[in-house]
Amino acid sequence: MRIVIVCLLWVSFAFAMKVNYQQWEKGRTFSDYLDERNISRSLLQSISEEDKKFLLEIRTNYKYYELLDDEGRLDQALIPISEEMQIHLFRKHHSDEYGFDIIPIAYKDHEYFGRVEINSNPYTDALKATNYPKVAKRLAMALDGVVNTKKLHKGDEVSFVYTQKTRLGEIYAMPKIKMAKVKMGKKEQYIYVDEDGYGYAEVGKKVAYTVTGEKKVVYTRRVKSGKGSRFGMPLRHARITSSFSYRRWHPILHRYRPHHGTDFGARRGTPLLAVNDGKVIFAGWMGGYGRVVKIRHAGGYVSLYAHQSRIRVKRGQRVKKGQIIGYVGSSGRSTGPHLHFGLMKNGRWINPMRVLRKKSVSGSTVLKKFTKYEKVKTTKYKKVEIEGAEENRKKLDAYLVNNLPSYIWNKEQFEGKMQDEEVIGNEK
Repeated sequence: MRIVIVCLLWVSFAFAMKVNYQQWEKGRTFSDYLDERNISRSLLQSISEEDKKFLLEIRTNYKYYELLDDEGRLDQALIPISEEMQIHLFRKHHSDEYGFDIIPIAYKDHEYFGRVEINSNPYTDALKATNYPKVAKRLAMALDGVVNTKKLHKGDEVSFVYTQKTRLGEIYAMPKIKMAKVKMGKKEQYIYVDEDGYGYAEVGKKVAYTVTGEKKVVYTRRVKSGKGSRFGMPLRHARITSSFSYRRWHPILHRYRPHHGTDFGARRGTPLLAVNDGKVIFAGWMGGYGRVVKIRHAGGYVSLYAHQSRIRVKRGQRVKKGQIIGYVGSSGRSTGPHLHFGLMKNGRWINPMRVLRKKSVSGSTVLKKFTKYEKVKTTKYKKVEIEGAEENRKKLDAYLVNNLPSYIWNKEQFEGKMQDEEVIGNEK
């Protein structure tokens, strides 16, 4: 990836090529893009079935980059499909043919410090202190459920460490709060923040294990009791066969590929259950995913159930948590019967196992028809550390000892005028 970015920039200078970047339009398909750039659709035939499903995941809220020659013809394009991975479309040397690949996104993580004196509320005061709305939003999210912000008084202080990615000189993706500290009078409290932005009053989260000691890739976290927050499992006797990953090294292909969901092994015909109340926004065939159902839930969530043998709901239908919406199968690109379950939060794929609960339904009349799926194995729990928690705590303490002020963002940074030499060719 480093070579791609460096060459892209070097070629633009050496051969007077133009670098173009803009947001991917909503509703635009990869095929549409090929037509717009006068690229033959025969390219689609060279893309593996496994990779074709990623064409459906092009991000509409991220910018894509193009390298155009002096005649306006496309030489290369970098099109994000997630925060970590992107499509690389490139013209082959001395030909009119194009190649396709999926590669990691090169970016650089910058670390910043924030210090907020409370005058109104954490969000408003953080916005004033940093001049960056997304940082204020993330800080409020980290404090939510851990600190009773209504009890904060004027003069109390919230300090925090966060990171912001940059890509080709532009702010990229959402900032991430790493650690926060709340000072209320003489009382101080550290807030440990996980990779999804949720805060905890103590280090560690619970990991579920079976009574036999075999580790389950199941994470639990505190959730709000409000509408749409309690998610159940999409099937009974969940057996995870492949976990979620933004960028995973494929042992056979020897290259990175994302896996935006969790795969559950199950017999063909096993009932699939809506993980929460919601509205069906898609029910039909979706390329490599085969027969798919997508459900929109409250709170910005959308769940996806792929590779079904038979769909039991229709688009526009409202469903209840635990309602059967289809059956396990192996339609589309699949090596055998299983459920690929995906979960989006505000348009971004997240790890479903950080949200789903062990029991899908409690006392649901729907499941009484399938008594063989009602038994749940006994589970015990063990605390594990949030990655980098102690290191981030030490960083925050160091900023405080040095009495540093908040980093204040300016207009030029939001317009993509940060210095390119800091980001070109760097990769996390």
